[in-house]
Amino acid sequence: MKRALALCLPLALASPLSTHKRAPVAYENPLDSGGSMLTIVNGTYPAGLGEPLNVIISAQSDPAVLVQSQDNGGFNNYMLSTFLANECLNAHFGSDQMANLGDGAGNETQLAELRWDYGNPYIGTCEETFDGGLHHRYWVQNTTGAFFLAVSVEKDLASGHDIIVNGYNLGRDYLVGNLTNTQIDSRNVTNQTTVVGRTSYANYTYQTSVQYVSGLLQNSSDGINHYLTVETDGYPAIDGLVAVLTVNITSRPVSSAATTVASLSTVVVAGLATMLFTLV
Repeated sequence: MKRALALCLPLALASPLSTHKRAPVAYENPLDSGGSMLTIVNGTYPAGLGEPLNVIISAQSDPAVLVQSQDNGGFNNYMLSTFLANECLNAHFGSDQMANLGDGAGNETQLAELRWDYGNPYIGTCEETFDGGLHHRYWVQNTTGAFFLAVSVEKDLASGHDIIVNGYNLGRDYLVGNLTNTQIDSRNVTNQTTVVGRTSYANYTYQTSVQYVSGLLQNSSDGINHYLTVETDGYPAIDGLVAVLTVNITSRPVSSAATTVASLSTVVVAGLATMLFTLV
């Protein structure tokens, strides 16, 4: 004799559920597996200089943020919440850099370069190309899904996009400050510094929790590209700190949430329907 199974489903969920599990670790230290926290820049003098990977977006962030896309609240949408957009007319004119994240992939070319959009996500990065400003290159660690960013503030095109004084630390802290609506004093951050704040774009709201960590980079000018113009007043080119960002999406557009709930409900109902007709 078949037994009926009573089922009550909620009509709506307060927030959409993710079907993806979060990573067990925030990132893996590239230095532990033959990688480096400095990029590979061709044609430097002296040879072999690189730029610091001074921001990491933790693999324990919302899975949607760890997708290289503007859709569904992805990485590119998150960056637009802090006025960083694709390069001018989606064309890349600068030189590429490479990085070895210790993930078994070896030296990998940057995935893309994002530039300050001056408040215009469509053509504002053209202004950054000519006038300079905040920008970064990024890579994804294959073993974890964490994003590694090389962030800095550069001079204008006429100056060859050289890096401004203290430009690596400032770039990192401008990005952190913009994502958390906090003013960061680069000379006073330590490996105990934490910051939390929110940004929004396209009806997605992001909460970014930041922890500055030491031990990944050196407090030094050794091996740093543009070191002559970046170091100043007895301070080396970089302070050796990396900002690790854990990002959560705290609200989504209604249509996005509804789609997620509908998909999840379909799976649940289908599974329970199977159970209903197999119970004896």
